[in-house]
Amino acid sequence: MSGDLGFGGADAASRLAHSRRAHRTNRRVFSVVCGLLVVLLALSLLSWTTVQEGGSDTDTVSGRADGTGDEKPGQEHPVEDTPSGQLGLPGRALPDRPTGHIALVSNPLYDTGRLSPLPCPVPELDVEDPDSMGQFLHLVADCLDDAWKTQFDRAGIPFAPPNRVFWSEPGVSPCRAYPSPAGAFYCRASSAIYIGTSDVVEKWNSSEDSVVYASLLAHEYGHHVQGESGLLEYYHEQRQLEEDDVGRNAWTRRSELQANCLAGAFLGSVRVSYPLDSGDLEVLLDDASATADRADGPDEERTHGSADNSVWWTRAGWDEQSAGACNTWDVDDGDLVK
Repeated sequence: MSGDLGFGGADAASRLAHSRRAHRTNRRVFSVVCGLLVVLLALSLLSWTTVQEGGSDTDTVSGRADGTGDEKPGQEHPVEDTPSGQLGLPGRALPDRPTGHIALVSNPLYDTGRLSPLPCPVPELDVEDPDSMGQFLHLVADCLDDAWKTQFDRAGIPFAPPNRVFWSEPGVSPCRAYPSPAGAFYCRASSAIYIGTSDVVEKWNSSEDSVVYASLLAHEYGHHVQGESGLLEYYHEQRQLEEDDVGRNAWTRRSELQANCLAGAFLGSVRVSYPLDSGDLEVLLDDASATADRADGPDEERTHGSADNSVWWTRAGWDEQSAGACNTWDVDDGDLVK
């Protein structure tokens, strides 16, 4: 009997274990099915919400201003951009970038204080060696990336460093072909700085003062700063509203003088680690004067400001080392932007 009881107990235990395993399996299957149903329901609700709130394509995409000819700075071609504050992904708002008149006169970048880049020691520059020039430009560009990224972070404005094209052979950008008469330019359509490693040496008469090439790079980088801060879009819009070259040039001069000042601010901020001394400052200011408008030039050709103003804004940047010193759009003395 005890044997029968033993056999019967084992059979019952086996059936109970089997029942429990089946129960656990059913629970797992049920949980998986419920999870899939929840995911499908969530996706359905998200899709419905996006359709309801997204609007048409024209509500969520805007075009940049169209520049033509040899226009400075940036020579923008139409490119699509997401307007400030629009939803790029469900539930995720893109950071704000200043727009309109505010972007010119009250840009948050002006309130970020002195530039505080990392040390920026530069190598010896052999101006006759294009590779040496390329290495020099890349190193200074790295320092510029660091300095301006910090300022944009302080301002709460999104920032992406510019692309770099330091050419030794002819090519074509979205804005123009190169080599170009200037030896360097900034193209907003590709967010890139273009510099000829041999062209600029020829243009600057083989000057061995590295600060003139660093200033050139920092000036073109200044146009990128204008673009990333939201300033260039409004600039192009307003400039195109002018009826003649004289009116358009008034806008261009302010932009170029601001880029001079932004370059001065950067160079002033790295003058200890670069290093740059009073002699380099004198070279920098002489260069600012030499690249300004001719004193006897017609108004239709005055795009960079007078020699005195070019020097004044460059020196203001050097002394103050801040974007706030470079607000050429809101000055009481209009003679400073002529």
